[in-house]
Amino acid sequence: MTFLTAALYKFVELPDFAELQPPLLAFCEAHGVKGTLLLAPEGINGTIAGPEDGVRAVLAYLRSDARLAALEHKEAWADHLPFYRMKVRLKREIVTMGVPEVHPALMAGQYVKPQDWNQLIADPNVVLIDTRNDYEVSIGTFKGAINPATHSFSELPGWVEQQMAEGGKLATTDGKKPRVAMFCTGGIRCEKSTALMRSKGFDEVYHLEGGILKYLETVPQAQSSWEGECFVFDERVSVGHGLKPGDFTLCRSCRDPLSDQDRQSPLYELGVSCARCHDRTTKEQKRGYRERQRQVELAQARQQAHIGVRQPGST
Repeated sequence: MTFLTAALYKFVELPDFAELQPPLLAFCEAHGVKGTLLLAPEGINGTIAGPEDGVRAVLAYLRSDARLAALEHKEAWADHLPFYRMKVRLKREIVTMGVPEVHPALMAGQYVKPQDWNQLIADPNVVLIDTRNDYEVSIGTFKGAINPATHSFSELPGWVEQQMAEGGKLATTDGKKPRVAMFCTGGIRCEKSTALMRSKGFDEVYHLEGGILKYLETVPQAQSSWEGECFVFDERVSVGHGLKPGDFTLCRSCRDPLSDQDRQSPLYELGVSCARCHDRTTKEQKRGYRERQRQVELAQARQQAHIGVRQPGST
């Protein structure tokens, strides 16, 4: 059996977002759909997976709200469910930046279609910025892109402010701010990032429509400016051109992506630690992780899901 995965987001005013949560969760569960959806006053964001009929029913349910009628999504297929539970969470922002005056629905930059992206970023006068976090950038990015080396998206505004100073990569030259191109995994972070740039007076700001995933899906590898793999926030961990599953796995302790070389480290232990986090966890924590891994393996042997299984009385 194959399962459909749908990644979606939309910036739109949802003042009643909290009221949308219970019926949306119930609808997803009734159709065998799992994953995570975030609701906030500024919109919706998330990834869901399940039987094709179930996922398409949920998408139709969302679009039945006139405010979400134009909701777009990206599809991928998997031979197993990449999620273990369905969660609908309430948030202040669907992607946390912490700058209340930024409104992507009104201020986002100019979309650039994947087939036109290479031409834009080949311009030496364009500052190309990867808006993702450092652990994501580490496994792949566009050639020539700047890595702000952030650990969370909320650090990006501070980096931008720093780089706008004299001598920075975003400094004003001869009275003019540089042209800026920004990108992220699926489009949501760069949409908010370009809104941030426009709020700071940058007029020529562009972002990759559909994000890296749409680019990898539509641009042939022979013509691609992408190097490496793209980190994704589900059990696939990474994807390459054509959205084919990549070679990375996930450290269950620190959640960083691990290459085959990373897994050869003597500090790597399946489900317990990797070279990056081994010294950051206590012996007690490692014992807990080992027990969790043991339970996962027992559940797999019985062909049952373990991670995220809802226990009696839990919410």
